[in-house]
Amino acid sequence: MNYSGLLNTYSRYPVEFVSGNGPFLYDVNGKEYIDFLCGIAVTGFGHNHPAIKSEVLKQINNFWHVSNLFTSTPQEELAKKLAERSGLNYTFFSNSGTEANEAAIKFARKWGKGRFEIIATENGFHGRTFGSLSATGQPKFWEGYEPLVPGFSHVKFGSIVAIHEKITPNTVAIIVETIQGEGGVNVAPEGYIKALRELCTEKEILLIIDEVQTGIGRTGKFFSYQYENIVPDIVTTAKGIANGLPLGVTICSKEVADEIKPGNHGSTFGGNPVAIAAANKVVDLLDEDQLKEIAQLGTTLQDALHGLNLQQIKNIRGKGLIIGVEFTEGISSKEIALKLLENGFLVGTSGDSVLRILPPFIITQTELMKFLSTFRAIVQEISIK
Repeated sequence: MNYSGLLNTYSRYPVEFVSGNGPFLYDVNGKEYIDFLCGIAVTGFGHNHPAIKSEVLKQINNFWHVSNLFTSTPQEELAKKLAERSGLNYTFFSNSGTEANEAAIKFARKWGKGRFEIIATENGFHGRTFGSLSATGQPKFWEGYEPLVPGFSHVKFGSIVAIHEKITPNTVAIIVETIQGEGGVNVAPEGYIKALRELCTEKEILLIIDEVQTGIGRTGKFFSYQYENIVPDIVTTAKGIANGLPLGVTICSKEVADEIKPGNHGSTFGGNPVAIAAANKVVDLLDEDQLKEIAQLGTTLQDALHGLNLQQIKNIRGKGLIIGVEFTEGISSKEIALKLLENGFLVGTSGDSVLRILPPFIITQTELMKFLSTFRAIVQEISIK
């Protein structure tokens, strides 16, 4: 394939997809693939979902864009649904996860009235624009872009003591993922998020939870912080909210929202009518029965992976349908991902040793069993070499 006109920002696999349906994708040669990547946790309801597609086409047939200068009933409907599902109050729409986090950083500093320091975690990932990049706790992403935005510090993920020691009179917020997707599918220790909530309340600082990858049902809860029975001050999400159309979401408490006035922030394309139409349907589809099904599918898949008893697997972790498989030294997750692709399965990686598995919510036992059989054969074949 010829990518001569594209900036070299991606290491692309040599496959081009031209159509999709449900959990399946088809390349230019007609070969079928089962999608266990979902555009990196984006197309939770698979490809060409009829109910979502219907709402999108209906909106396209009306108009594609006007401006956030005008009233939008669909935006207001989605904002109310998200308030109900999150436990928070007000929503700002943008186009992506990194933009959602940029908004969260700005809102926190505005609320802080001069306080500006934000504590983040090592191995966290919050985006690639300067504010979100500065919050990202992976130095490899900083190379060539320093100096970063001042005011950010990073502590060990999962350590309340480490965060407590970093708090100063200028600290305004803590930003954290419940599961570090890009950092290795690292799941927060039980009780960690709840302890952060208590600490933030005690110190009168904001708790920002980045659910760009884990939100919108991916873990078996609408938001994964709900496993800890807490409510943050700000939550961000994006990937799965519109099943593939660009939409970022920053939801905040009334106390934070009260500080935001017209002109303080904005987005030309944020909350685009077509993306909002898709998102309204996605949220409606994620009822309690669907969330329970996601949680059960995740348990089934993790149990089955453990049941393979492969000595090349060091650890299996995750929640719902975000699962990381960490391999022992010498086993390349990228090599396994490429072999799976050759055999008709899309997966992701998280570093050199972790395979990231992100199936659609509509996956069936049949596809799961096919994946497990192929996965086991590939791991054993690579090990023999």
